[in-house]
Amino acid sequence: MLSREQRAKIFLPFDALNGFREALIEKEIESEEKKDFFDEACNVLQVEFNKIEIGSSIYVMYYSKKRYVSIKGIVTGIDYIKKKIRINDEVNINICDICKIEVNC
Repeated sequence: MLSREQRAKIFLPFDALNGFREALIEKEIESEEKKDFFDEACNVLQVEFNKIEIGSSIYVMYYSKKRYVSIKGIVTGIDYIKKKIRINDEVNINICDICKIEVNC
């Protein structure tokens, strides 16, 4: 006779293609083309970027994985050589992918 746990395992969902469900979800997300910015917009971004310091509160909208995403947090690192900023010790953002910055928000 099967125990309760053994009987329950019989009815657990079976995922034969490991990771397939996640791939389908990723495919369903609508992608966007990366927008090109004009000189005026680049100048505005440059002015805002120059205000950034480690410890600054910041809101950033940036292009990642074929779509625009945003994050609000604290700047924990700036790498001028690799042209990246780090937010909340978890997200690295390429400076060239940023389309909007608000500092000390």
